[in-house]
Amino acid sequence: MNTQAEHILDEALGLPADERSALTAALLDSLQGSEDSSIAKAWRQEIRARQAALRVGTVKAVSWAEAKARLSDL
Repeated sequence: MNTQAEHILDEALGLPADERSALTAALLDSLQGSEDSSIAKAWRQEIRARQAALRVGTVKAVSWAEAKARLSDL
C-alpha cells in the first residue's frame, strides 16, 4: 500500500463503525466485475447484515487498536 492509501486507511479507521461499514460496501461495489459477482453479492449481504447488527446494538464495535491487541493475544 502506498502512502496515500495508508493515509486514506488511517482516516477511514477514524470514522464511526457504521460509516466504515458503508465505506467498505462502496469500495466492494467499486470492485464489481473484477471478481465473481456471486462472491461480491454475498459480501454485500454480509456487510448489510453487520451494519444492521451495529445499528440495533446486537454487536458492539471495537477500535482498531483493541482489535490488534486481541489478535496479538492469540
